[in-house]
Amino acid sequence: MCIINSSCNTPVANTATAKTDSAAVRLITVDPGHFHAALVQKSMSEGIDSVVNVYAPEGPELQAHLDLIKQYNQRTEAPTHWSEKVYTGNDFLEKMIAERKGNVIVLAGNNLRKTQYITRSVEAGMNVLSDKPMAITPANFTELEKDFANATQKKVLLYDIMTERSEVTNQLQQAFAQMPEVFGVLAAGTEKAPAVTIESVHYFYKFVSGKALTRPSWFFDPAQQGEAIADVGTHLIDLVQWACFPNTVIDYKKDIVVGNARLWTTPVTRSQFAAVTKKDSFPEFLQPYVKADTILQTHGNGEINYTLKGIHVKLTARWEYKAPEGSGDTHYCLLKGKLANLEIKQGAAENYKPALYIIPAQDNKAYDTVLQKAVAKINASYPGVTTEKAGHAWKIIIPEKYKVGHEAHFAQVMQRYLQYLKAGQLPEWEVPGMIAKYYTATKALEIANSKQPLK
Repeated sequence: MCIINSSCNTPVANTATAKTDSAAVRLITVDPGHFHAALVQKSMSEGIDSVVNVYAPEGPELQAHLDLIKQYNQRTEAPTHWSEKVYTGNDFLEKMIAERKGNVIVLAGNNLRKTQYITRSVEAGMNVLSDKPMAITPANFTELEKDFANATQKKVLLYDIMTERSEVTNQLQQAFAQMPEVFGVLAAGTEKAPAVTIESVHYFYKFVSGKALTRPSWFFDPAQQGEAIADVGTHLIDLVQWACFPNTVIDYKKDIVVGNARLWTTPVTRSQFAAVTKKDSFPEFLQPYVKADTILQTHGNGEINYTLKGIHVKLTARWEYKAPEGSGDTHYCLLKGKLANLEIKQGAAENYKPALYIIPAQDNKAYDTVLQKAVAKINASYPGVTTEKAGHAWKIIIPEKYKVGHEAHFAQVMQRYLQYLKAGQLPEWEVPGMIAKYYTATKALEIANSKQPLK
């Protein structure tokens, strides 16, 4: 057992100072094996205590987490002033529950253990803010559904971190999709020609907060990280529900039919694995996926075809080793409407930055006039948004001030969660939406594995 008090007294400038008082939100971080746990603390928010208690096994994952927090504390621009109090005994989970030194549990790490952490925390009557995914198997989903019911009974808030709702092109796509004069109504589509198509591409080698990320070896194990459709796929499922049916209660037993799903692998060489994990060899638990001693066939890709309230949807989540120079993770989304399609692209033509296009079914001056009036309405919430003709389409021009980047979105999610904590409840559609999301992902995984489990 080890107890560490890790803090930094760097002076604070131009940042909100969290006060220590009985009304403050007090964070507890449990087993932070993923860098998202630190990104929750990249900024400080009024109403959050600056003292954070961390309960975790000792090792490189914990140290990587503390190093990121230290980096935020010591940066020149808007430094934070977190004080991390760390407990590393083998009984860290029991110790956390017994001591109850906070009121919000933050989870981001090994997904094999995450559902268990959620269950124990909710049983103890503690709020939980969890990174996705909260469930990576059908069995996890069954347990998670019970956790939500238990959270309601104990009046605590169980919520997952959906950062993609904070990305401005996604927000504007949602806004235009709710304008019948611009979009019409959402098409139904078919399985071969879905009304909604989303593809997300992520990369194993990436930079976080300006430094090359070291991933744990278990990140490549589907039993610990989860398959792509049960992991990254949850973001995509969430965006479909949020963009197409905002503020709507979704009943997965009535509204969702998962029709088809498949998985396939991404090859990772031993040298690539070493560059990402800082490990020279593949651990024993990855050996079943290693071919010819040098190539890891990691479970990096998945596709889902399903219907949501009768709308055909196709989602694809992919992982590759390293992004092309000057780019990073990419996102594509197409919503088909009766009057126009709304398309987010992030390719070379967009300099690998997400861009939203409105593609009208009929290119005429009457529609152009309607669109400009709609853009004027958008400006009430997003001042400065304009349009630019791009062939048959209109490109939405978004001021740079809204393009804050993925890491900043964690603070925006935290702000939403703080509002819900203050209100004492989540919006009525959020919990059914989360349950529907994890049902869709884990049901798709079950279907994919039943056809041809990956070796």
